Amino acid sequence: MSTVRDIRCWALQDQCQSLILAARGTDLAEVIYWGPRLPDGTDLDMLAAASRMDVTGGMLDQVPPLSICPEARRTFPGQPGLSLTDGAGKALLPRFTFERAEEGTRTLTLHYRDANNGLHYQAQFELTPATSMITAQAALTSEQPVSVNWLSAPVFPAPQNSHEMIDFHGRWIGEFQTSRTAWSAGARLRDNPTGRTGHEHFPGLIVPCSGATNSQGSAYAFHYGWSGGHRMLAEELPDGRRQIQWGHATGSRRTSGTRFETAPLYAVFSDRGINGCAVTFQRHLRDEILRPPEPVSARPVHYNCWEAVYFEHDHAMLCEIATRAADLGAERFVLDDGWFGKRDDDTTSLGDWTIDRRKYPDGLMPLIDHVHAEGMAFGIWFEPEMINPESDLFRAHPDWVLGDLDQVLGRQQMVLNIALPEVQAYLYDRIAAVLADHPIDYVKWDHNRVLPEPDSAQAEAAYALFDRLRADFPKVEFESCSSGGGRIDFGILSRTHRVWLSDSNDPLERLRIQHEAALFLPMVVTGSHVGPRKCHTSGRVTDIRLRAWVAAQRHMGFEMDPCELTEEEADILRKVTSWWKDNRHWMQRADILRLDSDDPAVIAELQRAEDGSRFVVFAGVCEASAQILPRPLRLTGLEPDTLYEISLLNREDAPGLSRGSPLLKTGTAPLSGQYLMHQGITLPWTFPQSIWVIEGTRL
Repeated sequence: MSTVRDIRCWALQDQCQSLILAARGTDLAEVIYWGPRLPDGTDLDMLAAASRMDVTGGMLDQVPPLSICPEARRTFPGQPGLSLTDGAGKALLPRFTFERAEEGTRTLTLHYRDANNGLHYQAQFELTPATSMITAQAALTSEQPVSVNWLSAPVFPAPQNSHEMIDFHGRWIGEFQTSRTAWSAGARLRDNPTGRTGHEHFPGLIVPCSGATNSQGSAYAFHYGWSGGHRMLAEELPDGRRQIQWGHATGSRRTSGTRFETAPLYAVFSDRGINGCAVTFQRHLRDEILRPPEPVSARPVHYNCWEAVYFEHDHAMLCEIATRAADLGAERFVLDDGWFGKRDDDTTSLGDWTIDRRKYPDGLMPLIDHVHAEGMAFGIWFEPEMINPESDLFRAHPDWVLGDLDQVLGRQQMVLNIALPEVQAYLYDRIAAVLADHPIDYVKWDHNRVLPEPDSAQAEAAYALFDRLRADFPKVEFESCSSGGGRIDFGILSRTHRVWLSDSNDPLERLRIQHEAALFLPMVVTGSHVGPRKCHTSGRVTDIRLRAWVAAQRHMGFEMDPCELTEEEADILRKVTSWWKDNRHWMQRADILRLDSDDPAVIAELQRAEDGSRFVVFAGVCEASAQILPRPLRLTGLEPDTLYEISLLNREDAPGLSRGSPLLKTGTAPLSGQYLMHQGITLPWTFPQSIWVIEGTRL
């Protein structure tokens, strides 16, 4: 820290970046530089002086700081970072003054105080050198109870050499759709009142600088690690400065209190294109946030029975399916919805977490024993946070419902108020009893409707329930499912180990969803299943080759009735599954790099091994191209002067209409990284709705 000439400065930096904060006098700090690492010995006071802006006609005599918590009381011309009222409902306009700073090697905590209002504000920053991730979090404490309508995580400036921002929207079976919005005067505000992360509101933002692509240029990216609904503000001020704010959804803090904190805000700078942001998110999630059961083992091939049987659980049929799934290569069998209460459809029994003796007269053990005999682990489905009006639990405790009893139902169900201690205790006891009485290795935890009203206490209570179960059953893996990808964020993933990215098993839809989700998610957490020949959600019929290879891009599984497979289809699926098993040891730690395809009909990615010694490319041809022949596919992330042996893994899939002799159709090719990244791979022609898989090995 420097205090020369009443300027305070702090720096966090690693080999890739510098984050410089500065403040005049006792004011709140502001980020004055965030970008490529500055030279050693850089004069931070000079940076603070150099960042000072001019004033002109129509302006105040001094430019209000764009601080880590912009204060309305200082005539800040944009949205403030904090909005609160006292016990009488009177708006408070804090003015914080510097109290102290705590500096570690890679951490910085700044403390500020507003003596008149009895408030204390704290901002924490941590830089993780192994991943280059900056984590920022804010906290507010008060001597008297206050109500907080808005508390932003520490505010970051956005670059002014950016023309657009990329954020995310979506829907059921259509997650991770990107929105590109041009920067303009004023604010882009996304406020998610649904009480969960949401298909519609993935809490991520990418700000590419001018000219940035997946593989080159500078970009900034943010993710708010919270599962209870969030608010994002990207605002351009009248003077041209830009700010990024993240926090809990407006109004979701329902009660007054004396301490409030934001979720962690994950902030990334990359000078290696948008892929640089993606790699940081993927590595940080995998290595710093996930807490897998010990000992850590390879991801098993997953089988889920949902789309094979739905609610029609029959012991003999399930055993037959388990046997066939194991023959295809499955290593884990998950019993989905329908095993409890009187759950014959989605109108009943959520909350009644006892085994349905009509379907399982001898309990679950006969099925579990059969699954184990086939060499598979056993998993089971829960949806603990929900309740059906048609249930024993509702009849006994209608007062446990969150919101009004005459609320609109969602999937025939309501939400339990799990913040109530008695509800927490009930759910823990029921789930723990099932886990304690059976050899269960895996829980698929579903959450199939939005909350009837914003309430951040629900997410906090869900976290507490997860934490207690994880502590008491440390060897059990948990999956976060929420009608597919409705609850995917780093908060839930600090307590779970896998996400169900989408209820869509349509491989064409999956190609796009997986492609966009890779901006944040590594392969190791992203479930992807081979679905039925005719997709149950799109009605589209697709070839087993496409379904299998798209699932093999992530944590592979099956979710169809294996009895529907022809012998040829089963052989193809066994072959692809075997390839996945042979390669998962390095793919689990691979970086997923999105390729800038020159053909909009092609969605492609490169998965690069941690040591750079090998890679695999998946190039999905979604539709017919505008031109006759494939455009060369340019790779990325390779060493320019290194030779790689390139082979087309599934060259036998080339159709008869591919009449020429491109090299990869008949043999391998030793090609330099420079050639592969500049010119690209020449692929054979193929039908739409097919996929090429290319392997590369460093020579």
